[in-house]
Amino acid sequence: MSDPGTTRPPGSEHSPDSPLSIHAMTVAYERRPVLWDIDLDIPRGALVGIVGPNGAGKSTLIKAALDLVPKLSGHVQVFGRPYTVQRERVAYVPQRESVDWEFPVTVLDVVCMGLYHTLGLFRGVNRRIRKRAMEALAEVGLEELAHRQIAQLSGGQQQRTFLARALVQEADLHLMDEPFAGVDAATEETIVSLLRTLQSRGCTTIAVHHDLQTVPDYFDHVLLLNTRVVAFGRTDEVFTPANLEATYGGKLTLLDQASQALAGQTRGVPR
Repeated sequence: MSDPGTTRPPGSEHSPDSPLSIHAMTVAYERRPVLWDIDLDIPRGALVGIVGPNGAGKSTLIKAALDLVPKLSGHVQVFGRPYTVQRERVAYVPQRESVDWEFPVTVLDVVCMGLYHTLGLFRGVNRRIRKRAMEALAEVGLEELAHRQIAQLSGGQQQRTFLARALVQEADLHLMDEPFAGVDAATEETIVSLLRTLQSRGCTTIAVHHDLQTVPDYFDHVLLLNTRVVAFGRTDEVFTPANLEATYGGKLTLLDQASQALAGQTRGVPR
């Protein structure tokens, strides 16, 4: 169960100001529920980590919000309206494993794709678009690799490329599916810095995350998920041993990691 006051009670009104508002959403694969009756509002300007065990529905929640997987019931609103009419306000960073990195495009090409909605059907990439893309690449430290084929990049560089593509969209809401997975320490620092920069600009970011030790340092809100919402709210209020045990079913190794994080023993220590 959620901590008192961390989620809206069933049947209550959702805020039209919420960057992402999920209304009684259920998602099933082959009749097996993956997400069940998800109901929450994400606060504007929040930096939210989605945390839970494998198979808990973390990636599915993001994909369902983006209409990438069908919903069995319920619906999602972005700033009070359907996602289909708010696409330009949303940027998505997928899992690296879901991308065909052998596709013959350059780093700059990938970043420019984030601005295709501004080009129209028959207009090519112009100097202004390239300039904006290069500025985004500079923010993630990849401007010198702009003309390299994406297949030639390291895992961390590939992730930075997709972060630059999200940056160039100038979106209000960023959805990131495991942005820290398999990246080097330098890229992890770059991602954390970028998330904080986006927040300082008033953007809202929701990211699937696995490392319990870094949750208190990286996110000011956390969604503890295991098919249902176990708890959602400010990290300092809901990221507790009791809620983590309810989320993970008492897997001691993970809970020990979380306890260390809560005690502040791992803060500031490089991974």
